[in-house]
Amino acid sequence: MQSQDVAPRPAPGSAADRTVDVERAEAALVEHYPRLVRLAYLVLPAGLGRGRRVLSAHALVQRALPRRRASAVVVPSQSGARDGDPGYAYVRLHVVRTALEAGLPLRRRARPRRAQLPPLLPQVWGLRLFPRSGGADELALEKRLSTVSGPARAAYVLRGLERLPDGDVREVLTEAGVDDAGAALREADTVPARYALLESAEFDPCALQARPTDLMRRRQHTKAALAAAAALAVCGALVALPGDGWGPDGAAAPAYAQNPAAEAALDPARLVKVPPAAWKTSARTDFSVWPARGDLTGDDALLRRALAVWARPGERVRVSSTPGTPSGGPAGPPQLLYAGDTATARVVLLYDGLRIARYAEPRDGTTGAALDFARVDGATGAEAAAVVLDRADGNVRYLTAPWVSAAAERDLSKPGAGLMELTLAGGITSPLSSPATHAGACTTWNVLQVTDASGSYLLSDLGELVPARLTAGRPTAPKEATGAEALRTWAPFACSLGEMRAQGVRSVNAWAYARQPLPDAGGQARWACTRADTWRGAGSRVLAQFHTSGGLFGAVTAQADDVAACGPRDPHVLAGVLWKSEPGTWYLLAAGDKDTGSVRATGGVSGSGEGNLLAVPTRQGAQAELEGTLEDGRSIRGLR
Repeated sequence: MQSQDVAPRPAPGSAADRTVDVERAEAALVEHYPRLVRLAYLVLPAGLGRGRRVLSAHALVQRALPRRRASAVVVPSQSGARDGDPGYAYVRLHVVRTALEAGLPLRRRARPRRAQLPPLLPQVWGLRLFPRSGGADELALEKRLSTVSGPARAAYVLRGLERLPDGDVREVLTEAGVDDAGAALREADTVPARYALLESAEFDPCALQARPTDLMRRRQHTKAALAAAAALAVCGALVALPGDGWGPDGAAAPAYAQNPAAEAALDPARLVKVPPAAWKTSARTDFSVWPARGDLTGDDALLRRALAVWARPGERVRVSSTPGTPSGGPAGPPQLLYAGDTATARVVLLYDGLRIARYAEPRDGTTGAALDFARVDGATGAEAAAVVLDRADGNVRYLTAPWVSAAAERDLSKPGAGLMELTLAGGITSPLSSPATHAGACTTWNVLQVTDASGSYLLSDLGELVPARLTAGRPTAPKEATGAEALRTWAPFACSLGEMRAQGVRSVNAWAYARQPLPDAGGQARWACTRADTWRGAGSRVLAQFHTSGGLFGAVTAQADDVAACGPRDPHVLAGVLWKSEPGTWYLLAAGDKDTGSVRATGGVSGSGEGNLLAVPTRQGAQAELEGTLEDGRSIRGLR
């Protein structure tokens, strides 16, 4: 449970809890290593460069343990300890302190601190490592964070990534050596609260891309040896590439291996092209029966460039992929879905049974290209009904499945607004507004509705190649979100889809699991949970949301990642919120699904009640833990 403004936290531990074994701190570092490295990377100044930030972030986390393996270390404070773990609190504090030290300027007469120097370990020779490129939103946030001070950047990251309330953030910053933690928090308030973006691949220093370093300098300084001779041969091939214009392989890096299977995968003549009517007699409704469409399916030069760039993307190729999607070359000849011109680029869509790959090169003949990947294994029916063809001027166009007979645009936030029909020319929709490219406050959320012989489906653009399927209803039996009741369920919570962008989402289900009369004749509230499941299986996200009658949009009251709640394996949910009535009284409101027999609150608020609803008077800012008992006797805990 949490209020809409303050995240919950456990009560501070006793003085004895502030001493932690070194082994426990080491265990916390190993368990939460990816998150700690992401924390260090975000706090480090952007001026270091992405490559050095990656290595420095790993070095700072790896040096977070005490040098001497004493029996115990003292944790200054356990504020915001992850799951009450003082070992994690100690390691995180050390990471924040050293990351702030790394951002301090070097002074001529002062002895530099270790964090200010390039890391001794880890080191990578001959390669530049950097995280995968994000979208426009991530780039804007990165630029904005680079303009604030290190303490303000740390405050923002502790708020968004660690989900600490301001009181805990102030304590961590003070213990990390920040003189004025309050000023850092105020400066952090000047950065837009786009906390969900901190989880994106743009800021993940554990999922990296590799490119060669300065090849000419390596060539000048490499000693004569067998390994150096092999590296020098690759460097010479790279230097020999033409600098401008499209070569035979376009923006691809030079070939470094001759393998019959790999060469077959790069041969345009061997691309799989499905006949136009194959889907009509096939038992399958997936990408494998999509025909090849577009006016450039016979352009062997374009197709060769697309295949070569897929196998060997060069430095001028912008590569992106959804989480959990490998970006290596195809194992064999892929299937051609589309090759044609759009407003600004030539686009090729390919499918290899696991992934959709989109290659785009500028139509004006300039160098550079874009290569995007999306995982689609197991897609069928509605999940294989559309692929993003291009985005421009805030709009998106889709290439639809051959069995799609009609397409329309719908505003998910306005269930009574009706449909706006879209044209289908060669399976390509006319442009529709894309919520994935909108910035600022969310007021509408437009989705694509497609129709085939079996019915209609809603698909939402979440900034990836394949739109996410929207459903509604109890998780054990969700239905398509096109019915009147499903549309009313989704309307107040449509904008919450923005929390799920760029996460590799396969489908999102909304379930209105409870209605609750509000105290002091405040009307009625609806509780809903939305669950986003991904193509890779892991990484699911559950949001508990609260909407009062008269409010335009619902509010997210709790969020959890990688949990079974609100899903087919555990179709139960319990969440709470602090709510202020019209007379000015604060209440803790909580609701579980209909199978909940009782709800109780402990901690800062005490109360219990029979049934699936609870309303207890309290004070502003109170913190509570929620626990419920199902009718079959099992216990459930509130989402946080």
